Amino acid sequence: MSIRDIPRILPPLLALLIASVFSLRGDELRVPAFTAYTLPDTDSPRISERGGVRGWSDPAHSVHWYGRLNQPGALQAKLRLRLAEGAESKLRLTVAGGFREVTVRGVSGPEPVTADFGTFSIERPGYQDFRLESLNKNGQDAGQLEALILKGPAIEGAHFNLKERRNAASVHLSYQTPTNAIAAFYCEVTAVEEPVTTFYMACGWHRGYFGMQVNSPSERRIIFSVWDSGNEAVDRNKVAAEQRVQLLGKGDGVYSGDFGNEGTGGHSHLKYPWRTGETQRFLVTAQPTNETFTVYSGHYFHPESHRWMLISSWKAPREGGWLRRPHSFSENFGGNTGHLPRKALYGRQWIRTSLGEWMEIIEASFSHDPTGKSDRLDRFMGIEKGQFFLSHGGFLEGTMPFGQRFTRPATGQPPKELVEFFK
Repeated sequence: MSIRDIPRILPPLLALLIASVFSLRGDELRVPAFTAYTLPDTDSPRISERGGVRGWSDPAHSVHWYGRLNQPGALQAKLRLRLAEGAESKLRLTVAGGFREVTVRGVSGPEPVTADFGTFSIERPGYQDFRLESLNKNGQDAGQLEALILKGPAIEGAHFNLKERRNAASVHLSYQTPTNAIAAFYCEVTAVEEPVTTFYMACGWHRGYFGMQVNSPSERRIIFSVWDSGNEAVDRNKVAAEQRVQLLGKGDGVYSGDFGNEGTGGHSHLKYPWRTGETQRFLVTAQPTNETFTVYSGHYFHPESHRWMLISSWKAPREGGWLRRPHSFSENFGGNTGHLPRKALYGRQWIRTSLGEWMEIIEASFSHDPTGKSDRLDRFMGIEKGQFFLSHGGFLEGTMPFGQRFTRPATGQPPKELVEFFK
């Protein structure tokens, strides 16, 4: 089953919330320019809450707004922008397969000018791409964009993200386990999509996370991090030594250091070009050393050597217990790529108890971050190829209630390479 086959689940309360999200001025829907995305270069032109879209001088780049129109009918579209007095800008807006071209001229005074693209016909409900192109000569500024203004019957119940944060919602799998005395947690992840600024996190627990990241078009990482025990959220220099996790060891080629701004702790990563479409295997182990410390270690099954390699081991204070609350997630950590779809398969999942017993995890529940509450509704999970999947971003059809549960088919046997690790 593909992500496009998932039914839209919109309870009445959620539908009511959607209808109230967008910003209406009279009978107009105003979509700020700072919510747009640019293609093919996601970093040009510049986009900010204060300046909107500016510095747009390359006609090879286009500006895109995405939103869901829930009603068919007529749609009137205008664009508010600023131009220098006497300057001209020729623009094309494409919506629902139709396009209009307009030339606007800058005027004196503080008020922006309006490009009126006329009326489009929306034939069916669904997400729409509002594509704006510059027809100016290369090097000529298209203008400083402020807002897309929509009117007409088609905007009834429409949904757009109106906040500066353009990231897709983060989505999570919370696994149901019969015990919290977990000595090891194993999870597989297969990336289906590979946008830059994506983190597919395989093995999360109450003190850390372990997974794979797309950092740039040329760099990918395997990341293992463990939180300190203090309450400091930003600056690790403020964390007392007795509250810090301590690095005990790391594998060849692994970088280690500090992290902050999301809690603080010890970070490690291996730069490795893991491949989209190939299954990656992750294992976290927990070993209490006494009543106050636990050693957490992240092991990655290297695709080339076909052996487990240590990413790093950390001694965590104020613990003394086992691994708890196993989970996975998928995160879009850069807003300029929030319009791109992210999808990964998660499975198989196994835990090893403190008594050495193997247990398979086959049930998981769905959750999302605050962005997924009302700003971005293109987020859901499901079952595919006998595995859980998470999907977010891309303005794809499909949304899912917080807390929805799924059960995947059991495999019945832990993976051979996992069992051999403990021999």
